Amino acid sequence: MPGASLSGSWVSQLRRFVSPPPALEHCQFCHVAIAAKHPHLIEVSNRGVVCACSDCALAEAAHPGSPYRLIPQKTELLRDFAISDAQWGAFQIPIDLVFVFLDSAARRPVALYPGAAGAIQSLLGLEAWAELAASNPVLNQLQPDVEALLVNRTKGTREYYRAPIDRCYALAGLIRTHWRGLSGGTAVWDHIDAYFAGLRDEAAAVGRAAGHG
Repeated sequence: MPGASLSGSWVSQLRRFVSPPPALEHCQFCHVAIAAKHPHLIEVSNRGVVCACSDCALAEAAHPGSPYRLIPQKTELLRDFAISDAQWGAFQIPIDLVFVFLDSAARRPVALYPGAAGAIQSLLGLEAWAELAASNPVLNQLQPDVEALLVNRTKGTREYYRAPIDRCYALAGLIRTHWRGLSGGTAVWDHIDAYFAGLRDEAAAVGRAAGHG
């Protein structure tokens, strides 16, 4: 799958992995037809990603007491992120892909790692997270429920992203869809590599727009 195709609607991309796409996507609030690239919201209570038109997305996010939060679209590669192998080991994550976000309901960071069964939650040591945040203040800037630290340490890679939560769930869905056998198979790694190639391109475009290279 070409990396460039990952820059549109991530929920739509997941649907295409398992079934033909519908002729049109629709806002899940007003049901108007929407473009392939459209806003997403997270339903905080169940972590469900919701597609919306721009008007409904803004209205729902701004409504007092709304169960939804608007997911930002910007992805940032954290080039100066500092984490030692010892700090990583303290998190006791069984694989080298994980995303961590601040769960406003639980009032604590939550780690999810993708696998054959989807996104699996892992207990995260608060002391280890606090130590990491002290070294990397960007972690204190993550918007609860909608932004995550996305970690890719596979095959010797050391990449850390500030990523929208729908991008992270897209990765989990991609892996679940393409995983074969005990080790996942070759195809799933091709898709993972394409995913991160697209994410790097997206982060680079954001960096250029911000005047950082």
